[in-house]
Amino acid sequence: MNTKKVVKDIPERKINSVKVLKNLIKSKATILIASIKDLPASQFQEIGKKLRGKAIVKVPKKNLIFRAIDESGTKEFEKLKDQIKADSAILFSDLDSFDLAGELLKSKIPAKAKPGQIAPYDIEVSEGPTDLVPGPAISELGALGIEIKIEKGKINIAKSKVIVKEGAKISQKASDLMAKLDIKPFSIGFTPLSSFDTKEGKFYMNIKINPEEAVANLKSAYGKALPFAVNVGYASKDTIKHLLGKANAHGTKVNRIWTGEPEPVAEAVVVKEEVKQKVKGEPKADAGAGLASLFG
Repeated sequence: MNTKKVVKDIPERKINSVKVLKNLIKSKATILIASIKDLPASQFQEIGKKLRGKAIVKVPKKNLIFRAIDESGTKEFEKLKDQIKADSAILFSDLDSFDLAGELLKSKIPAKAKPGQIAPYDIEVSEGPTDLVPGPAISELGALGIEIKIEKGKINIAKSKVIVKEGAKISQKASDLMAKLDIKPFSIGFTPLSSFDTKEGKFYMNIKINPEEAVANLKSAYGKALPFAVNVGYASKDTIKHLLGKANAHGTKVNRIWTGEPEPVAEAVVVKEEVKQKVKGEPKADAGAGLASLFG
């Protein structure tokens, strides 16, 4: 019995989508996979606008991007398949992986806290005025140990108070209060997972960008490298003034040895302190004699 293989027509839009993805894979310097899990559509669009001109954001179906990867003809791209999940966005950019991940970090949006979340840092209600009016809010603030006062019909926070410690679980009461005070301790956005550098052929996994930590590490490394470079005599614009100072000191010492000039001796500075002491047994002035001298 002969069986005929039924070939379904592939919709034109899917063919075009694969072509677009394939061209982006071949033409862009960086392909970055980011998680968009639990990211609301409105925030997704807002972040997309912030990234305009820096990256092209796509959220294609897995079968389409897989086909585009296959048709690109580059074996290294196969590693990307394992990173692409249902809640992944794919970014194509001419920026390198570090810069693009940094842009994603900057594009994150503040988000409200939900009960059960873990506080990323000490969450504090700061001293000062609020827009809250006296009413149920008074008891809500009091339940969290926050001191208040009423001024001009509004609630003022009398003293700053940490309501959730870093690493602690956020309670319903704390979450409700933060919502009323517009405290947003979290941030939402694209979370970079991995990327591929098409020019260098390098694949980067578990991308974590922390600009402040990176700068601190660079400063620390510079502080350690500078004295070492001076010690070994490595000349650069950063070490040259230290090397010249060191050479001058050595030259002066060699000259003294050559001429027989003695080493300069630092003058000792002696500080004398005057201490007033009472002499025991010192005769006291006679009060009567003193009065007699006044009146003759």
